Amino acid sequence: MRRSPENLGEDLRLLYVARKLKHALRVEQLLTEAGLDYVVEAEEYSAGTLFPRIRVGAFFYVSPASDSDARDVLRRGGFNPES
Repeated sequence: MRRSPENLGEDLRLLYVARKLKHALRVEQLLTEAGLDYVVEAEEYSAGTLFPRIRVGAFFYVSPASDSDARDVLRRGGFNPES
């Protein structure tokens, strides 16, 4: 379930950066169906090496206790979690 950062504590782990809306919606669906609590925030990231530019993506965070389970859920859903 989607939560606010205050509800999950201060030590959140970056799980995934969705660069496309359809990926963000699918990740939300996977985490919600698995019953995992997560935080999603829009943040900037840098893309491109030849022509660098700033983009906005959906950054997904989970608590340390849910980190392993959330990564397994994303892998089964076809996504590669952040290292």
